[in-house]
Amino acid sequence: MAGSDWQVGIDIGGTFTDLVALLPATGEVRSIKVPTQRDDPVASIKAALSAAHLWAEDVADLVHGTTLVTNAIVEDRVEPVALVATAGFEDVLDIGRAGRQHLYRLDLPPRRSAQVPAERRIGLAERVDHAGSAVLTPDPAAIAAVVKQVKAIGVESVAVSLLHSYANPAHERALGEALAKAVPFVSLSHEVNPETREFERTATTALNASVMPIAARYLDRLQREVQGARLHVMHSAGGMASPEAAARRPLSMALSGPAAGVSAAAYVAASLGLEKVLSFDMGGTTTDVCLIVNGTAEIATDSKLAGRPVRQPMVAVESIGAGGGSLVTMATGGLSIGPESAGAEPGPAAYGRGGMRPTVTDANAVLGYLDTSRRLGGAITLDTAAAEEALAPLAKRLGVSVIELALGVQRVANATMVRALARVTVERGVDGRQCTLLAFGGAGPMHAARLAREFGIAEIVVPRFSSGFSALGCIVADMSYTQQQAVRLLSTQWDAARYGALHDGMLATLMEPLQRQGHGAAEITVERTALVRYVGQSYAVEVPFAEPLDLLKLGHDFRKRHHTIYGYATDEHWEMQSLRMRTLVPRRATFGPMAEPHGNPEPTGIGPCWFEPAAPHQTPRYDRDLLPAGARIAGPAVVEDAWSTIIVPPGYVLNADAMGHLWIKEAGV
Repeated sequence: MAGSDWQVGIDIGGTFTDLVALLPATGEVRSIKVPTQRDDPVASIKAALSAAHLWAEDVADLVHGTTLVTNAIVEDRVEPVALVATAGFEDVLDIGRAGRQHLYRLDLPPRRSAQVPAERRIGLAERVDHAGSAVLTPDPAAIAAVVKQVKAIGVESVAVSLLHSYANPAHERALGEALAKAVPFVSLSHEVNPETREFERTATTALNASVMPIAARYLDRLQREVQGARLHVMHSAGGMASPEAAARRPLSMALSGPAAGVSAAAYVAASLGLEKVLSFDMGGTTTDVCLIVNGTAEIATDSKLAGRPVRQPMVAVESIGAGGGSLVTMATGGLSIGPESAGAEPGPAAYGRGGMRPTVTDANAVLGYLDTSRRLGGAITLDTAAAEEALAPLAKRLGVSVIELALGVQRVANATMVRALARVTVERGVDGRQCTLLAFGGAGPMHAARLAREFGIAEIVVPRFSSGFSALGCIVADMSYTQQQAVRLLSTQWDAARYGALHDGMLATLMEPLQRQGHGAAEITVERTALVRYVGQSYAVEVPFAEPLDLLKLGHDFRKRHHTIYGYATDEHWEMQSLRMRTLVPRRATFGPMAEPHGNPEPTGIGPCWFEPAAPHQTPRYDRDLLPAGARIAGPAVVEDAWSTIIVPPGYVLNADAMGHLWIKEAGV
């Protein structure tokens, strides 16, 4: 290969592994998919590189998005851990919160059992108060006794969550140093989640400890297998980190795959100058939506994964169990979509692999949207007859035709996704109708136009590399590190010295990994966000600010943001609950225009597609790779690439731009 400057992004999904590679010197781009080897993700990466005719020595930076941590937690394949807590607080995971996971299902347990059983919980005689003052300092004998107990339990990973350690981590650090000499993996709460709320902080720390051995083994092997390339890992806040940082806090990779898709969406939104964008990623099992404002994705810190609290800065993705492979069932009151999925094997009935239960993909196949004359990705032959057979019993039960049922499935799926779009806009004080819908994933562009109409969105963009968008997100993501720290300072009793010490300590911690990788201070951008609330409020409002901190401006910006979200604001005094800081080195990856096809776009075929039950439309099909810049196609039409299908319904128009993005609007708009 000429040169060794390839920038490569690889995202491993449940069914396929996506790769997008860019050679900046020439602008050459390669994009491929290979089947995921589910039992050996490292082999999937090597297979993707081989299919792209790349070797590790050809690659300058390899950025990797993975579901390894997510799958381990969801499938409950995590490692056993011991928990060390302040004496008297060992049972915080059992106490938890009063809320039930299933409010109206009394036959189900109110919440998941504690991750760490009682026999692996250890108390340490120590105490720090809420202000960080040491009330009881642990003596060396007590620490030694805890270490001895941990060794007797026989685990290789331990979580430490001491009371109020976010305010003063001295006791945790001392215990952590002693434990590090006895066990390979130690997870400290003041490093994982330095904030209030004991239950969530302890649960997050224990979850991080439980995946540390899994992530460490995987990353160690991956680094050995791709020697010659600089390896980076996507984290849940939408940036990339070093393998060493990811190994210390592997829970930060819990939303790695969706975060990569959001990263790509933010990159495209910024490059197109779009102020408000809703990313719409519809895959085989789930649909993920996220709000992006001025090229920046919303960030959340209170999430759940498999019913367990995860308090980490993550892109604020709303995920619902409605994808192409989601099962269609008859529920009380009508049709229901998901969350159960047909999976990759056997998959939807239309895939001809033995699936017999109806799915959203089967409905799309029956409606004629999927081309049965081609092999999807060169691997899957579609079987419309099998899809009809899967849908027929449900249609008979409802007393409708299979076509009417299939159209109903589309409407129900879209209604489910409309609710998700509303949650990420209305709840943040944004009018979603003013947003652009950015549709990607295998099934996103198929549903985008009808979904946009139901939600009231006027403009849709199907971006370049839409079927491998998360791999693109890996390439364009910034190198970044994010931390959120409890502050708890009142505007009327502001302690500038305490704030300054906390701010400077966070900044030094976040700058260190970037500087260790050779980046100077001048290259590093620092973003600061205060989480502010009126005294007594449960939840805080995010308010960006710049140093030096201006309290009057921060208060003004808080009230303005509060009014936008909640419709009112008062002159009451407020408090900074937490400080979130992000350090980043912006990426320089840029993609040039597509290779220019010549001539007018010509259909590759014409066939019937159903958009209403009365009669089908004879609908032309186009090859996306053959659409020149400026091409205009009036609906109904179907535009296809090797892995995805874009539907342009009657009354809509599609326009292609020079970058390979496809714009869809209602005719006359």
